Amino acid sequence: MLKVVVPLTLLSVAYPFAPVGSDAVGGAEQILATLDRSLTRAGHRSIVIAQEGSSCQGTLLPIPKPADLGQQAQAAGHVHVRRAIAEALARFPVDLIHFHGVDFASYLPSGGPPALATLHLPPHLYPREALIPSRPQTFLHCVSESQMRACPPGAPLMPSIPNGVDLEALRPEGRKRSYALSLGRICPEKGYHDGIEAAREAGIRLILAGDVFPYENHQRYFQEKIRTRLGKGVRFLGPQGLGSKRRLLASARCLVVPSHVPETSSLVSMEALACGTPVVAFRTGALPEVIDHGRTGFLVSDIHEMAQALREVGSIDPAECRREAERRFSSDLMVSRYLDLYHRLAAQPVHA
Repeated sequence: MLKVVVPLTLLSVAYPFAPVGSDAVGGAEQILATLDRSLTRAGHRSIVIAQEGSSCQGTLLPIPKPADLGQQAQAAGHVHVRRAIAEALARFPVDLIHFHGVDFASYLPSGGPPALATLHLPPHLYPREALIPSRPQTFLHCVSESQMRACPPGAPLMPSIPNGVDLEALRPEGRKRSYALSLGRICPEKGYHDGIEAAREAGIRLILAGDVFPYENHQRYFQEKIRTRLGKGVRFLGPQGLGSKRRLLASARCLVVPSHVPETSSLVSMEALACGTPVVAFRTGALPEVIDHGRTGFLVSDIHEMAQALREVGSIDPAECRREAERRFSSDLMVSRYLDLYHRLAAQPVHA
C-alpha cells in the first residue's frame, strides 16, 4: 500500500539576529534554509520568520535587522518576532511551529499549534524555561547524542536528529594543496588562536575564513588574539560565500577545528568530509561522533597533539572521508527524519 503524504504548513522561526540562507555563517541558519528548501520542493508550505535580507524558497515574513546587538535591540527584536508569529498564525493554517533560536523562550506563544525547538547550542546556554517549557505540546530535540546527555532530566526531548549537508553542492574537486583551513564564526570559544599556534608548530600554512560579528567580545578577540597572529604563513580571508567555501574546503590539506566548547555538532566538519577533506579537531562535545579517529581525521587533546596530527594528516584517504559523508551526513537523510517528526508532532492536539 502506498503511503499517503499529507502536505503540511510549517512555520519556521529563525534566531532574530542572523540572516537565513545557504551562505549563512551560522549552522542553525544553514539548517533552516535546507529544511525550507526541501519542504517547498516536496509540496509542503514553508513559512519563515527571519531577519530581512534572508533567502528562502517559501514565504518569508521578514523582521527588521537591528542596528546593534545590545540588550535594548535584542528586546525589540523579540517584540518583532512575537508580532510576526501572531500574524502568521492569523494568516495561515499552521500545523507546527519550528524554533531555531537560542532565545526561543522569549517569543514562544502561549497557545497555537504544537511547537518544536531544535537545540543547536549547548544546553547550558538556554534558560531553564526553554529546556523545561510550561507550554503544552512543546517539544525539544538535540542534534547529537552528546548534547542530549547534557540536557537536564525532565526536558521534553524527542530523538536527536544529526545535521546533514548537501552532498551534491559539496564534492571533492581538483588536487589538494598544502594549506590547512579553519572556517566559521570568529569568537573566543572557537579557539582559532590555538589552531594558529598548532599550524605554526607544525610548519604548515593556515587559512582562517569567517565572519566577526559585532559583539564586543568577538571584536576584541579578533583584535587581540587573531590579528596579532596574522602573517608568517597565516592568512585571514573574512566571510566566504558557498562557492568560495566549497573551493577552500576541497583544496585544503585538512580542516582544523580547535573549539574550546562542547560542540553540539560540527556542520563545517561534515562539509569538509563531503569535500574529501579530513578533519583535525579537539576532542570536545559531538566531534567524536563526526570524526572517526585515524580514518577520517584526528581527535587531539592539546596544541602539541594538534601540530603532530597536522603533520600526519596526509595519511588519511580523501575518498574514505567522502564515503563517510555519503553514509552518515546527507542532508536528504536529515530532512527525511525531520519530516517524519513533523508529521508525528502535527498530529498533536492544538492548544487554545
